[in-house]
Amino acid sequence: MRLLLVVNTSASSVTPRGRVLVERSLSKYHDVVTKETSRRGHAARLALGAAADGFDAVVVLGGDGTLNEAVNGLAGSPTALGALPGGSTNVLVRTLGVPADPLDATDCLLEALAARSFRRVGLGQANGRYFLLHAGIGFDAAVVEAVERFMGFKRYAGPAAFVAAAAWCWGFDYDRKSPTFALRAGEVAVPEAYFGICLNSDPYTYLGDRPLSVVPGTPLGGPFGIAVFDKLTLRAFLPVVASAISGRRHSGRRKHFVTLSGKAALSVSGFRPVPYQLDGEYVGTAQHIDLKWHEALLTLLVPQTPPS
Repeated sequence: MRLLLVVNTSASSVTPRGRVLVERSLSKYHDVVTKETSRRGHAARLALGAAADGFDAVVVLGGDGTLNEAVNGLAGSPTALGALPGGSTNVLVRTLGVPADPLDATDCLLEALAARSFRRVGLGQANGRYFLLHAGIGFDAAVVEAVERFMGFKRYAGPAAFVAAAAWCWGFDYDRKSPTFALRAGEVAVPEAYFGICLNSDPYTYLGDRPLSVVPGTPLGGPFGIAVFDKLTLRAFLPVVASAISGRRHSGRRKHFVTLSGKAALSVSGFRPVPYQLDGEYVGTAQHIDLKWHEALLTLLVPQTPPS
């Protein structure tokens, strides 16, 4: 097969030696072209070009943000997306049950290619941009933006960078007194909210080795699971975090926390410009955010043996 290997050399766990070994392994069995990203949005353009040129698959060695860019280049095309771990969290890779070591992950990917183990999945779209895993609105996006301000710290601290950024935003950098936005999904309306997550997969993310499951059972590729806080206090927040870490389903409706499943659309109206992120990559702010789910829009290369 013809493969485009997209490498983000700035990603947290990508090394020159690892990149060479991955390329060498793939090239034993396939026709491989390697491209390195050089700027924000570059992976999207590389993936779009690969789809136009009829490549069979784009393999990304990078983090979830680089994968998001590739998703936006491949959406609607027959060219498949393969993921190798190169970031600090690697949510997609771990959700698929791919090994954490890049070389072991490459062997897993080669087995999937040999078996033509492809799966067509749905994508979310927020204000025109696609996402595969999740969209974070409000507080969540502010944390991601804070982490991106200190990319060097993220590279070395890993998950601790997100914990530190969350503590900073909670205490100093996010308004928890005035609601940020209103949200509507079908018949359900949340008139005042501070923090929302639109999930196209479960788990939402990982804290070290522990998956954080916010709306358990949300299938990879949707339709959406939605979680919203209408108050951002420790009394409202900590029980949800504890349940997410333990993997237990939320027992009934928690006060100040709303979850929905199986949704194909939602809209966010900000009381001021609302920060949002897609697949762990900060996008910016918007007064209105329209999110829609599109069925079977991306071909994903998946392991032959799915995670249990």
